[in-house]
Formats: sequence, structure tokens, C-alpha cells
Amino acid sequence: MNSIYCINELTVAFGGRTVLDLHRLVIDGSRLHILTGANGAGKSTLLNLLAFLTPPASGEIMFDNAPVPWGSPSLFRLRRQATLMHQFPYLFTGSVQENVAYGLRVRGMTATEQRQRIAEALAQTGLTGFERRNALKLSGGEVRRVAMARALALRPRVLLLDEPLANVDYETALLLEELITSLPQQGICVIMTTHEPNHAERLGGRTIHLVSGRIVQADGAAEGPGPEAVSPVVPPPRSAVV
Repeated sequence: MNSIYCINELTVAFGGRTVLDLHRLVIDGSRLHILTGANGAGKSTLLNLLAFLTPPASGEIMFDNAPVPWGSPSLFRLRRQATLMHQFPYLFTGSVQENVAYGLRVRGMTATEQRQRIAEALAQTGLTGFERRNALKLSGGEVRRVAMARALALRPRVLLLDEPLANVDYETALLLEELITSLPQQGICVIMTTHEPNHAERLGGRTIHLVSGRIVQADGAAEGPGPEAVSPVVPPPRSAVV
């Protein structure tokens, strides 16, 4: 297994309350992983942790077999390897092209390389010809696709997607599903959240199911009972290798 993340005895807390409690989680860097669980289960918190935006209260997270350097200037460079796309992405004033180019400009890429990456990302998301469209006058599905193009243009090693298929039209859903399933073959580890229980089977991804901030199932790799046997009082064991 080509592991990219390894989490050991890790907790995340907000306001004194533990919202994520992971004994051990190993994530394969060459697969699509699908986080499932009810609202408040810890899915978005886990995405923010994997994007290196939310530090743990305790425990360790390894990336590429090296500890994540929380509080160090090198954390900024590490964050550029993992891109998080929120469920309700924000687009800047201006054209579609300007939105997709934003992260590339920040990284100091040449105009030639920017144009190439923008063209590739728009083609991947079915938006060729949208370059000069006003980003603030797009439909909901088009906004989601522009946000995806903006993320893909950065060529991250890890793409973290928060409910990418929720509340989009049928055409956009089909396009995004096909795109998401193709990304691991391009060397991108994809970790996405969903409320739809059939997404993992349909997309061929590995499931990580969370209940109250703990892993209760990861394609059968977790120790202990499955999610249907979870007690609301005594959470099950927390280990998984996916």
C-alpha cells in the first residue's frame, strides 16, 4: 500500500469538547476514499485536519512518512500539496479564467504555464469556452465545476472534497463522478465526504465511516462492530487501514 497519511492516537477538540478521536488511520495515497457519517460525525473536521488547517489537540499525523510540522514555516509548503474544496465554494469577482488562475498566480507561475493549466482544468470539468464568463453569473452546478477546475489546476497530491455531489444538477453530478473516479489514476489521492450511502459502491471508493468522531468502519478493516451495531453511549474501537 502506498500510504500518504498515517494518524496515531489523535484527537481534535473545540471549546474543550473532543470532536475527533482516532486511534489509528492509514490512508492509501493511490485510492479514492469516501467519508460517510451523519451531520456532526466529524467528516469536515477530518478533511480540515488532512488539509493541515486544523491542528490536533493531541496525537500525531504523518504525511509521506514525516511528522506534520505544526507551527513551523514549512507547514505552508505542505499545505500546497493538499487542496480542500468546500461544499459551498466561493468564487471571486471576475471571469472564470481569473478564478482558476488565482492559485497559480499566488504560486508565481509564468503566464504560459497558467494558460496551459487553466485550459486543461477547464477541459476536465467541461468548461472549455467559459474563460471569459462572469463567475458571479454562473449556475450552481457551474460554480461547483469552476471550483473543481481551480483545485485541479494546482495539481495537488491530495484533493479533499466536502460533499462535491450534493445539490447539483444531474449533468454536473455525472461529470463530477466520472472526473473524481479518474483522478487516482492520475496520481491524485481523493478523499470526499458524502451523505449518500451508495456513492462508495457506485464510485468504487473505499469507505471510512465516522460516528461521533470515531471510525467504526473502513471497508471491513476497522476492528470491532460495523456502524449498525454502534452504541450511542460506548463508541466502538477506532482503528483502520484504508
